[in-house]
Amino acid sequence: MNAQQVLAQFQATGVQTCFHGRHIEPQIYKDLDGTNWRLKDYEARGGYQALKKILSEGITPDQVIATVKESALRGRGGAGFPTGLKWSFMPRQFPGQKYLVCNSDEGEPGTCKDRDILQFNPHIVIEGMAIAAYAMGISVGYNYIHGEIFDTYDRFEEALEEARAAGYLGDKLLGSSFNFQLHAFHGFGAYICGEETALLESLEGKKGQPRFKPPFPASFGLYGKPTTINNTETFAAVPWIIRNGGQAYLECGKPNNGGTKIYSVSGDVELPGNYEVPMGTPFSKLLELAGGVRKGRQLKAVIPGGSSAPVLPAAIMMQCTMDYDSIAKAGSMLGSGAVIVMDDSRCMVESLKRLSYFYMHESCGQCTPCREGTGWLWRLVDKVHRGVGKSSDMDLLNSIADNIQGRTICALGDAAAMPVRAMIKHFRHEFEAMIQQPSAQQAAAQA
Repeated sequence: MNAQQVLAQFQATGVQTCFHGRHIEPQIYKDLDGTNWRLKDYEARGGYQALKKILSEGITPDQVIATVKESALRGRGGAGFPTGLKWSFMPRQFPGQKYLVCNSDEGEPGTCKDRDILQFNPHIVIEGMAIAAYAMGISVGYNYIHGEIFDTYDRFEEALEEARAAGYLGDKLLGSSFNFQLHAFHGFGAYICGEETALLESLEGKKGQPRFKPPFPASFGLYGKPTTINNTETFAAVPWIIRNGGQAYLECGKPNNGGTKIYSVSGDVELPGNYEVPMGTPFSKLLELAGGVRKGRQLKAVIPGGSSAPVLPAAIMMQCTMDYDSIAKAGSMLGSGAVIVMDDSRCMVESLKRLSYFYMHESCGQCTPCREGTGWLWRLVDKVHRGVGKSSDMDLLNSIADNIQGRTICALGDAAAMPVRAMIKHFRHEFEAMIQQPSAQQAAAQA
């Protein structure tokens, strides 16, 4: 097979992910069927009405930011930082060029929500970015799209052309004095470029490696100019907020966690896919929407926010609601909303081995603790999994994780360390059982 045929084996259609009709009060995925992604379809669903409202009614940038603050919209890419507050950091009176960037470099294992937004509702992202640009006085934006979703990149380019032709992008939008040029940029599949400063380096044509902070992008971002970066889903939430008001969006969720959130549910469930539900929905309800644990098995553990989030045992997870504060209180992170479900057939040592290999492979190598430490973590977990580990390896794993976490330029080191610490904390008995029981090779040699 040629390269295109090989890649085609892994290209998802989205049919299994977001067109199942089991969302609860959806705002972004509402009324999508996989074919109605074009401009005329989006306008029929009320698209671009929020942008028209702002420009025709003379709503000021400060009013837009205040509305977003009121909504309690938090960044959907992982950090959960308040979006309106982030927008207020942009220096409004800066005399030179400023930039807006959409982070569509969706590379977190378990996450596939942004791909479906760009593929099946691209204009909602374009409108959201245009509104954000207006609020911050920005005239140029870029959407950095993950390098392994080629068809999605092409789809977004088509949507950009439609928006330009209709006057929603370009100079003097809809007859106003507001100018906004938006461009798509194709990444090359590096997980590290999901980190915002590594993304900026890549966007500038350099090797995708994180920058030291400070300075932060709001003061020194793309090409050294003030830059605001938000996730795809974050921008996609903005048009609904402007049309319906910040208070209405807040009431869709819970205090400090406004609106709906898209969760990518994968792993040991009967109906994996993307589920858009209000923030604060009980995890038990989300699991029910996904068909429950597969084959009637028992729930063992859940990684609630993508592979970098600490794992939580079933007993703890079943008491949680799906929002930033509840998951943080339980000892993990909501992250990107990638909910990885594991049943009682899963070996946690093997699961951690797979995760550790991923972070070793994806480390950019810039920081010594991450470059060397991720390899040590994987080799130690692999050693335990092969049945040749020692009791002291548990303490050594925790020690290495401690020396990685918080000691790197970006959060990839933390992402590699936190799963290790959480797995040992909650499932130490499984590691110890593999250490105490010799491997098949050892048993044969002893015989």
